[in-house]
Amino acid sequence: MNTKAKLRTAVDAVMIILLMLLMAFELVGRRAHEWIGAGMFVLFIVHHALNRKWTGNLLRGSYTPYRVLQTVLAALVLLAMAGAMVSAVLISREVFAFLPIRGGRMFGRTLHMLSAYWGFVLMALHLGLHWNRMMGMAGRLCRTPPRTRRILLRAAGICIALYGLYAFIRRGIPDYLFLRTQFVFFDFEEPLPLFFLDYLAAMGLFVWIGHYLAKAVRLASRSSGR
Repeated sequence: MNTKAKLRTAVDAVMIILLMLLMAFELVGRRAHEWIGAGMFVLFIVHHALNRKWTGNLLRGSYTPYRVLQTVLAALVLLAMAGAMVSAVLISREVFAFLPIRGGRMFGRTLHMLSAYWGFVLMALHLGLHWNRMMGMAGRLCRTPPRTRRILLRAAGICIALYGLYAFIRRGIPDYLFLRTQFVFFDFEEPLPLFFLDYLAAMGLFVWIGHYLAKAVRLASRSSGR
């Protein structure tokens, strides 16, 4: 793995950690949440700078179904991140408190919740599209026979997806995605590791969906000769 690939992997790993911390909003505190969010936005820009070759080729070449899926998903992630940042400025009490912004807090809270939770789902799906590449990197560092490794990874993926579905529902994430509630519930007596375990599993569910969605699109493309 070259230096740029290592840097991309490190940036993506840190973004996942920051995303988990951001989802724990009330549990980490407003001040920390705002600064972590600002850091996430900076890393998002760095991520795009490291992948600028892909962005620069958007208007070149033909679009296969997989490329359409990848591009649409990337655009939706960008939209969610933009919504999260704009709404963060509107409701900020720390990082952007110096800005002379008055009003718009109710709209900002609603937009922030929508952007945060849809961003969580979309980023996980986006990660799932690239899961084969990440597993390929991990495979080169692992001495387990390829067939055994595939079986273990598939079994682990199914287990994580099933628990992730349970956590997704138990945590009320569908309510936040579709604004069936205006407030996010946090149990302040719950240990943080349990919160992170559930949200990592929920992320794993959408990584799993993204991975198999990509496989299905590629298979359909090969079948139709596109």
